[in-house]
Amino acid sequence: MAAEPGPRRAAVLGSPVGHSRSPALHRAAYAALGLDGWRYDAIECDEAALPGLVDGLGPEWVGLSVTMPGKRAALARADLRTERAVAVGAANTLVRLPDGAWRADCTDIDGVTGALTGRGWPGARSGRALVIGAGATADAAVAGLAELGIEHVTLMVRTPERAAGTIAVAGRFGLAAQVIGWDPRLPGVDGVDLVVSTVPPGVADDCAPAAARAAFVLDVAYHPWPTAMATAIAEAGGQLATGLDMLLHQAFGQVEQFTGRPAPRAAMAAALASPSTPAAGGVGSR
Repeated sequence: MAAEPGPRRAAVLGSPVGHSRSPALHRAAYAALGLDGWRYDAIECDEAALPGLVDGLGPEWVGLSVTMPGKRAALARADLRTERAVAVGAANTLVRLPDGAWRADCTDIDGVTGALTGRGWPGARSGRALVIGAGATADAAVAGLAELGIEHVTLMVRTPERAAGTIAVAGRFGLAAQVIGWDPRLPGVDGVDLVVSTVPPGVADDCAPAAARAAFVLDVAYHPWPTAMATAIAEAGGQLATGLDMLLHQAFGQVEQFTGRPAPRAAMAAALASPSTPAAGGVGSR
C-alpha cells in the first residue's frame, strides 16, 4: 500500500495493551521515514469489540497491529486475507487498502524467522524441533519453522487435546507433528535443531535445566526478564532468541505494509533497546 500525503493514523489493539512496545517501534519508524503527522497509539480492545472498532475507523487510518486476544477476530473481520494468515488461522496485522477494504496478514511468522536468523541460528540439520505449548503463538511458530526447513515438530503440552489446532496448522504448512504430555526433561531435546517455548513467563521454569542442553532456544516471553529458561541457557553458554527479537521482526513487515516504504530497521531496533521504552506485558503482547 503506497503512503498517502497528510496525517495518518495506526494503532495496536489488545487487552491488556497499556504496556505494549509497538508504539515505540512504529513511532520511531515514522520519524525516521519523515512521516510528519502520523500517529500510532495503543487502544484497549478485546475480541468482541474489535469488529465494531474497525468498522468505525475513518479514512485516515492506514493499519492496525493486533495482539491477544483479538488475532482470530481480526482475521474474521478482514475483507481480504493473505494465504499465510488463513493457514495460521489468525492475523496480527490489518492493512487499509486504497478502496477502504481491510487486508489481514500474519507478520508473526516473520517475527519467528527473523528472530532466529538474526540471532545466528545455523539452520535445519535434523529437521526436527520441540515446541513447548500450543495456541496462537505456537501456530505462528510452527509456520515460521516450516519456512526455515523444519520438517517435524513435537508439541509438548499439559493438555494434549488443546493441541489440535496447532497440529492442524502444522499440517497446512507441510510439517509432520506429534503431541506429548508435559515432561520437564524435554524428551528428545538432544536430537532437535531447536526448542521453542511459546508459554507465558514462569510456566516452563521446570524445563530450564533441560532447555540449557538444546542446540538453540527461542523463548517468546520477554517480561519479566530474564526467565528461568533464559538464565539457564546463559549460564550454559547456549544460544537464545527472545520475544523482543520476535516483536522487532514482526513490526518490520507491519511498517512496510502501513507506509509502503522499507522499514528503517536500525531506528526501530534502537527504539526497542532504549531504556525509556515501557516494559511489555508478556507473551503475545505487541
